[in-house]
Amino acid sequence: MKYIIAVIQPDRLEEVLRILEEKEIHLVTVSSVLGRGRQKGISEVYRGHKEGGRLLKKVKLEIAVNEEFVKSTVDAIKEGARTGHIGDGKVFVLDLQECFRIRTGETGKDAIG
Repeated sequence: MKYIIAVIQPDRLEEVLRILEEKEIHLVTVSSVLGRGRQKGISEVYRGHKEGGRLLKKVKLEIAVNEEFVKSTVDAIKEGARTGHIGDGKVFVLDLQECFRIRTGETGKDAIG
């Protein structure tokens, strides 16, 4: 089991979700977040001097998948989120120790679905 976290541009969310749906990946949690990467956020001139370090609006997707869905999930995110410009985002794949479905009591792979 893997836990996939992706941070992407907000305007790419619908495309990523569309491609995930095509690949039959339906269980997604989406959050609005703020962050910055190598570009160090937005630089602005304020009262004559340059200020950097502002946080940018991003979207975070969290997806728990069984092993056989890892590649298709990552590929879908990369395909849907890519614009070729700075700030397209990142994808992280983490080991998922355990999963519990509260309603049924299922655990592990069965709980993910």
